[in-house]
Amino acid sequence: MKSIYDIMQLLKNYGTYIYTTERQADILLMEGEIRELYKSEMMDTQDYQMAILLLRQELSRLVENNIK
Repeated sequence: MKSIYDIMQLLKNYGTYIYTTERQADILLMEGEIRELYKSEMMDTQDYQMAILLLRQELSRLVENNIK
């Protein structure tokens, strides 16, 4: 996984479509879904860690730039 788009595609494979008009909310929802997939042992550790890292970096960037 290299981008938020990759995470969205992974979630779509499991039937999860996340799109609100607020980007920060999308990131938080995606993080929750990724955690649930990992807890259910549907993701390996490396993919989980990379996804969480990407999501947190994006959230940090959004907060830093005051983007909603």
